[in-house]
Amino acid sequence: MPVPAERPVVLRNRVFRGSWAVQNRLLTRDQLRSRAWRRLRRDVYADARLPLDHRVVTYGVSLVAPKDAIFGGLSALVLAGGDEFATVRDAVEVAVPLGRRWRPGPGVRVSVSSSDGDVVVDRHGLARTGPVRTAVDLVRRHGVADGVVLLDRLVRAGLADLAAVRAATAELPRSRGSRVAREVSRLADGLAESPQETRLRLLVHRAGLPAPVAQFRIVDRDGFVARVDFAYPELRLAIEYDGLWHAEPGQFAKDRQRLNRLSAAGWRVIFVTAADLRHPERLVARLAAELAR
Repeated sequence: MPVPAERPVVLRNRVFRGSWAVQNRLLTRDQLRSRAWRRLRRDVYADARLPLDHRVVTYGVSLVAPKDAIFGGLSALVLAGGDEFATVRDAVEVAVPLGRRWRPGPGVRVSVSSSDGDVVVDRHGLARTGPVRTAVDLVRRHGVADGVVLLDRLVRAGLADLAAVRAATAELPRSRGSRVAREVSRLADGLAESPQETRLRLLVHRAGLPAPVAQFRIVDRDGFVARVDFAYPELRLAIEYDGLWHAEPGQFAKDRQRLNRLSAAGWRVIFVTAADLRHPERLVARLAAELAR
């Protein structure tokens, strides 16, 4: 492999067409094959110092996509700032107008869609579906539980407005995924701090147990005590999802101090783990027994 040459300033931290760089004498073909550059797809390269993530791959696809293409789905989320929602292994999602023929090659998922409606053009000139359209398109692909988890994450991350999504799903015509989308938007609340918290809340709902208050702040005479995942304030009963972060160094002492203050304030706390969620019948029985005390 050729030894990397000095990177031209115009190509540093960039994604570019190889043919363009050669035609403009920024690189020779031998230099293009050096370790300084990463080949993303045919005639598309990136500065090898850039992380190989979904955003970089999407930029690469944008260089060969039709001018009237729109990025949607997970790719729209990433372009909007939600890099954590897709990996380099997820296909880049592109919508093209009806009648447009394009063979993108591997790693691209193409659909047919109109450019009308909720479309955003960013500072790079890339068109993507707007936040409401993106959220609706994504949740209608999933089952209800996975859809609620996703919508809660989007709302929590500031990538979707729950009221706007509910209004949009209410207006959906009868179509594939429309019923699921309406149910998902009805059940989401955007308050969960992790997917497992959402799954726990849905389990309580499906079991017919009283709905708890999410992210409830507890105070005593000395002020703020804790914010608990779920609470039944009238019973002074809290439910906490116990994730892996509780095993971090120093966290045990903090948790113990917090629990002591909750107990002193007259609160009981039920801790739920991932193992509990794998046995929902047992967990429901346990929660029902605590509520009945």
